[in-house]
Amino acid sequence: MYEIERKELVDSLRRKGIKDEAVLSAMEKVERHLFVPEAVRPHAYEDIALPIGYGQTISQPYTVAVMTEQLKLKPGQKVLEIGTGSGYQAAILLEMGLKVYTIERQPEIYLRTQKLFDKLGLRILMKLGDGTIGWEQYAPYDGIIVTAGSPAIPEKLKKQLAIGGRLVIPVGDRVSQTLTILTKLDENKFDVEKIPQFAFVPLIGREGWKEK
Repeated sequence: MYEIERKELVDSLRRKGIKDEAVLSAMEKVERHLFVPEAVRPHAYEDIALPIGYGQTISQPYTVAVMTEQLKLKPGQKVLEIGTGSGYQAAILLEMGLKVYTIERQPEIYLRTQKLFDKLGLRILMKLGDGTIGWEQYAPYDGIIVTAGSPAIPEKLKKQLAIGGRLVIPVGDRVSQTLTILTKLDENKFDVEKIPQFAFVPLIGREGWKEK
């Protein structure tokens, strides 16, 4: 069930310019319908964001593909995800052979997704807390991916990135953001690339937006 829809989704991502075959292969294997509430399951393989409760969403597959492709990671490398949400993005990264660490600030979502990971047998290390300050215990990371829009790039995340590592984060206001990709050249020097026009839920935390 859903295999055809998954293949059609991946074909559409390819047409939209996603070239990394490891990303496309992972997205064809990971069952997105398992990561969305039952009420919206019929729309699981449409290229749209979907609500997962508590004011959060599961990102549009195209957005997941772009961000994952921009990480440019290889199997065995370490990646930190800020904003676990439904767990779909983390599952994609795991399917690509990465060591995945992920932080979620919303307790209800954290517990629900932790149960889902256990049920699916996904070996992903989760933490409940403020993602804007990262997870120093396992740093440095070869890649850091932030799945919520931030007013600026948190300094602690830049510090926890390995030399040569890439940080992918949407930066802007609460309505629209520019996907910003930092490559760490040395401790204080970063190369910056930008892809405009993305829209994410706000990144809440000490180095992000304040809760309303």
